[in-house]
Order: sequence, then structure tokens, then C-alpha cells
Amino acid sequence: MNTTAAPSLSWSQDLALGHAVLDQTHQEFIDLLGLAEAADDASLIVRLQALFEHTVEHFAMEDDWMKASDFGPQHCHGTQHQVVIQTLQELLRRAREEGDLGLTREILPELGKWFAQHAQTMDAVLTWHLDQVGFDPLTGQMSRAPTASPTPSGEAAACGPASCSS
Repeated sequence: MNTTAAPSLSWSQDLALGHAVLDQTHQEFIDLLGLAEAADDASLIVRLQALFEHTVEHFAMEDDWMKASDFGPQHCHGTQHQVVIQTLQELLRRAREEGDLGLTREILPELGKWFAQHAQTMDAVLTWHLDQVGFDPLTGQMSRAPTASPTPSGEAAACGPASCSS
């Protein structure tokens, strides 16, 4: 077992967004990431596969919400999701085909760092937007029309160049 490394990320109230469905999903992601980081060589691929499957569903859920609620910076937010999914796919491929577990062990802690930042910025803006439009995650319906500004005053929604924020 990889017992020398503590999980790169643990759930805390600092990561809570006040959105029950997303907070639960984020807790599950963090738990699966920790299990993958702590896995021994024999179980790492299984743990990585579980993290990958959860992440695909998690990000698809957010991507669906962004589309359904007309979230302005959905392209940038969704692009970050795609990069993470492609990275996890490549780690799985290398682990299965080449037996390369070292790269996975190097990348997983970085994924934890990225996730904390992503949740506290990009996902925080998304949950603010969902609240503003009265989005119901169970029905996919909004009770209010989206406004022209997809972010709270003074907060950045773009993840890169200004062209990404439209």
C-alpha cells in the first residue's frame, strides 16, 4: 500500500458550496481520489478506474447544468473538465498497457490541488449562477431567466483569455 503519502485533499467546509447535490458529488470525488492515492500497486488501476467513472458522470452533470441554465462561461469550465477526463484516460491507458503506475502517482496529488482551486472558483461561480436562475438540478428547469451577467459582481468567471468568457 502507498501509506507514505497523505491524501492530497480532504473534504472540509472550505470546499462546501452550499449546493447539496454538488457538495455530495465533490465529497465522493475527494474520497475516490484519496483511495486512488493510497492504493497499492495491485489495486491502483481499479481505484483509478472508479475515479475516472465518477469524474465522467460528475463533469457530465455539471456540463448539463451549464447548458440547461445558459451559463455564460460554460466553454471554459467544460474545457477544464475535458482536460481532466483526457488526463485520467491517458493515465489508465499507460497503467494498463505499459504498467506505468509512477506517472499516476505523480499526477493524482496535482489533481487534488487543481480540484480544490476549481471547486472554489469555477464551481462556486456556477452554483451562484444556478441560484440566480432558480435552477432545479432534479428537473433541469429554471424558475427565472438568466441575466446578461453570469457572475457575481467583481468575480472572474473566465478561466483564460477574454474570448473564453463569452
